Amino acid sequence: MGKGSAAADDLRPLRPVTELAEHLAQVTGDRVDEALLRRALTHRSYAYEMGGLPHNERLEFLGDSVLGLVVTTTLYETNPEDTEGQLAKLRAAVVNMRALADVGRTLGLGDFVYLGRGEESTGGRDKDSILADTVEAVIGAVYSSAGMAAATELVHALVDPLLAQSATLGAGLDWKTSLQEICSRHGLGSPDYVVTEDGPEHAKTFEAQVAVGGAVLGRGSGRTKKVAEQEAAALAWAAVRDAHERPEAASAGA
Repeated sequence: MGKGSAAADDLRPLRPVTELAEHLAQVTGDRVDEALLRRALTHRSYAYEMGGLPHNERLEFLGDSVLGLVVTTTLYETNPEDTEGQLAKLRAAVVNMRALADVGRTLGLGDFVYLGRGEESTGGRDKDSILADTVEAVIGAVYSSAGMAAATELVHALVDPLLAQSATLGAGLDWKTSLQEICSRHGLGSPDYVVTEDGPEHAKTFEAQVAVGGAVLGRGSGRTKKVAEQEAAALAWAAVRDAHERPEAASAGA
């Protein structure tokens, strides 16, 4: 066996692509081209180490558009009374890196990805960015090889539970925006965020705190700056609501 073949064997996914292809066929009612699916699962780190193979970024670009269209159409048709702003919040709750990464985890997608050694050694199979991008690339592969009807079936299977959940979140759709709105409503000024980070590049943790009127009302932590800020904003929103919108607060101000 040649050196190149040995290297490729060394970097094989944990599970065979045929297994994912069978699952997608069951979900969509159509077959996805396995060569195209393999490309959708090929991260650029693997493509580089294998001498410049095609990777999944073009399919990711395509899948992002298909995902956005299906989700937007669904929200538009099922929420006839919602404003544009409300629909945009609902869409953002589903079409974001963290949500799509969780979708990828439910599929066990990390086990199928072709990764280079560097990404493999730093936990790339469970990285939010890689999983989210791969979900979009797989959607792109299904669309490209089986058409819009099959891609629509896949998107619904993947994100309909998230859409149902997001409809119940209210202010939790976007805590930072909700905090800004409640602060504006009560003349409290804009929230002020401070974020710090710690840890190695591949495993950073972020700590955020948010102050309103000079008082720190919320703290949060997470693997991304956005997650930490949203967690801090959620606590601050609850503090402002309790201080200004609870019945007892209203009575005290009367």
